[in-house]
Parts: sequence; structure tokens; C-alpha cells
Amino acid sequence: MPWKKILCPIDYSEGSRRAVEVAARLAVESNAELVLANVFSPPIYYVVEPIALPPSVVADLVSVAEEGLAAWKLEALKLGATRVSTTLLRGDPAQEVCRFAKHDDFDLVVIGTHGRTGLKHVFLGSISEKVVRHAACPVLVVRTGD
Repeated sequence: MPWKKILCPIDYSEGSRRAVEVAARLAVESNAELVLANVFSPPIYYVVEPIALPPSVVADLVSVAEEGLAAWKLEALKLGATRVSTTLLRGDPAQEVCRFAKHDDFDLVVIGTHGRTGLKHVFLGSISEKVVRHAACPVLVVRTGD
């Protein structure tokens, strides 16, 4: 099936790197637009009440995330994808990926997974699993070769 618009959420992990490789290859084969997205969720600390990070720290974290997206965009371009853009989303990763994919009419989401099982999966959950369950378009899950 020729894809027109592919979303590849990344968290800068090895699983994401593999997903970008696959997404770039599919974009080349279909002459599709490829959008790399990172979901930024600033950490909130709890002592008694929730404590948010100072705005200057959040700005620094956003800057680092944007620099990472720019570097991964260069990688996708080196892999042959010609129409590559990036976006930084904010919020819950699975919810934001699904919302963005639906809102911007993506044909496909290519997402990496860590392949955790057992207790690690129970405690850490699976963003890719949530995306598979809730996305409005097809989702291709790329596993690391561990």
C-alpha cells in the first residue's frame, strides 16, 4: 500500500532508531511525507504537593528535545527520505501520538518498542501497545533486535 503521510514517534532509544530506519525506507518507497515526533512530558516531583520544574529548566529540556529531533531528521534524510519534518508534542506520549495522528490525517504510524515482557511490562507499560490499541490508522511496531 502506498503511504502518503507517515508518523514516527521517537524517544531517542534504540527501538526508535530502528523505527526511523523502517519509516524512512517506507517513505522512500512510497514518496511519502515523514514526520518525526517526540512527546515532551516535563517531570513533576512530589513531596507533599506536586512541584513543577522552573520554566528555565523546562525551556532547557525543550531545547535538548528539539536538538535531538533535528539530529534524527538528518539521519532520516541520509536514509533517503526527502520530505521529513519534526514536531514536539506535549503530554502523555500514547495519547498525544494518537491525537496527532488522527488530527493530521496520517496513513501510518511506525513506532519502536523495547520489547519488555513480564514485570517490566506491567510496571512500565507500553506506549506502543497503547498506540496500537487507540490509533485511528494502521500502526507498524518495530522491535529492537535484542
